[in-house]
Amino acid sequence: MPRIIKAGLESTEWPTHTVCKENNLEIYYKSCDPVQDFALSIDRCSAILTNTFNIRAAMVLRHSIKELFLSLNLIINGKSLLGYKQTLCEPKNPRFIFCGVKKGEHIYYEGPVTLGIHEIPEGEYNISLRLHNEDRLTVACADFTIKNKAKK
Repeated sequence: MPRIIKAGLESTEWPTHTVCKENNLEIYYKSCDPVQDFALSIDRCSAILTNTFNIRAAMVLRHSIKELFLSLNLIINGKSLLGYKQTLCEPKNPRFIFCGVKKGEHIYYEGPVTLGIHEIPEGEYNISLRLHNEDRLTVACADFTIKNKAKK
């Protein structure tokens, strides 16, 4: 993992991972958690424009998940245009298989995801995704870049 020194302070930066690169659509991500990276893949870029597509995601938990909160921001040209928050796990409502997983356990998900996106307008989009548990500890965070170039 690369080490970066700025103004005498050493910090860690994870590499940028390519999720997919197909025709005019490219998707990349970088973990913004200085301590932990994670794995994410999809079969094809064009699949995200269908109703449902398959993903694979894996990580080892640094913090237990009794409750899990999602925070997502869409950023275009350095300006936040859309903010979205949702509770993903509650003690009495475990909606996903990873709800209730304990620190140190391995999470692996392979299966369908539905985004409801049928078109991505031309341009470059940055999406900031944060997952926090009930103690406000970071479970996972990533910054995604989506590029949709003009067709030639």
